[in-house]
Amino acid sequence: MEVCELLHIPFSVSIVGKDLLFQHVQFRAGQRIHTVGQQFVSLFIVISGFLKTVSIDDLGYEQVLDFPMKGDVFGADSISTKRYSSETVALSDCSLIMLPFHNLVALSHAHVELENVICDIFGRELLRKQAMLDMLSAPNAEAKVARFLISLSERYSESGYSKTEFNLRMTRRDIGNYLGLSFETVSRTLSALNEAGLISVDQRAIWIKEPDMLKRFCRIPSCGLQARQDRSGITGWPRSAPGLLVN
Repeated sequence: MEVCELLHIPFSVSIVGKDLLFQHVQFRAGQRIHTVGQQFVSLFIVISGFLKTVSIDDLGYEQVLDFPMKGDVFGADSISTKRYSSETVALSDCSLIMLPFHNLVALSHAHVELENVICDIFGRELLRKQAMLDMLSAPNAEAKVARFLISLSERYSESGYSKTEFNLRMTRRDIGNYLGLSFETVSRTLSALNEAGLISVDQRAIWIKEPDMLKRFCRIPSCGLQARQDRSGITGWPRSAPGLLVN
């Protein structure tokens, strides 16, 4: 079953039937998959492409909540309210699977294996919320951006892509909104990590040159670069690398 393959869920029993065929839908870059307040009908699983989910307050301010990509499920935060509480926009051409939620629940009574799908959907939603909190709790801008890059690297790897070389499908402004940083701070921080030799940046292309150092850098509190090197044991960083105290 394609849904279980995308979610990496074991599905040992072969179930065949038109009632288990879910709709595949295509969206172009810039198209909205659902909007805030729209009646909740379906969950979505990403087959390919990259998206952005945002909440919008009464004043129209947008807060980026997530960047769904291959294998991710979105829409689960709207189950209890019966209305989509966020808006999801395609950042690239996307292919999605629509999972009508009521049908999925009804089918789970007849096919016990589908209960795994529902449990996994809720589990993934909780993990993504925790991941966002972990990024926001980072001690400074550099650690936030480093955690974001490591998280994105791991997600690309899980989807079968390179974990060290990838493109940022979102803008720096979107990254800043997600991390609680300004556009300028994100740009300066990426440049600083580039000059420190941890990553290489070319427009939206990212090459993680020192993944282990970047992971250790995620945990370093805000202080002078030399003190960071002394405490963490990281060696070989350029002593003259500027901009590493961006806040």
